[in-house]
Amino acid sequence: MISHSIWQEIYNTLLITYGNQHWWPADSPDEVIIGTILTQNTNWKNVEKAIAALSKEDACSLEAITKIDTDMLARLIKPAGYFNIKAKRLKAVATALLNYHPDRNHPEDARRFLLEINGVGPETADSILLYAYQIPTFVVDAYTKRVLSRLGMLSAGSEYEEIRQKFMKHLPGDAQLYNEYHALIVRHAKECCLSQPNCEKCVFNHQCNYRESQ
Repeated sequence: MISHSIWQEIYNTLLITYGNQHWWPADSPDEVIIGTILTQNTNWKNVEKAIAALSKEDACSLEAITKIDTDMLARLIKPAGYFNIKAKRLKAVATALLNYHPDRNHPEDARRFLLEINGVGPETADSILLYAYQIPTFVVDAYTKRVLSRLGMLSAGSEYEEIRQKFMKHLPGDAQLYNEYHALIVRHAKECCLSQPNCEKCVFNHQCNYRESQ
């Protein structure tokens, strides 16, 4: 049985090691929402280029996204890849959220609302709730699965919702904590816990199941 405290200890260790990550880098909640769609299947540098292009045209808001021509929108976000698909997704998300306020609804109701929007999966929905609206829901990605499964906190076959619930069960329901925790996991996965991990550099090398199995 894994104790509640070990989840907090992992967070504390990551925070001491890497410091505050200052996520999500954006100037407004609308920009966060737009960024969550643009970042699907691409890297952040490409997203920044797309957001800069939108901002130059005063189109980096939900209202502007609903009004701009879809073909024009696709051209502006081209650096983010899959631009025709993402343009349609941005339109759908902007239209849905323009008059809906997740922070005024029960978190799980808001989450269900987002998941009904075309192109919005669990990771995108949770990112929008957490980073745009500061609603405490944990964001799970491939980095989360890799790091926590290697530490023996998750089984390799754990599904998204199972992992999300584990974090929320073992930690206080605090949006800032969830924000920072997820960002720190991503940082650690990129610096140490890569596909081919740098175990000698890792702060968890004394307690990592993966290292012990090698």
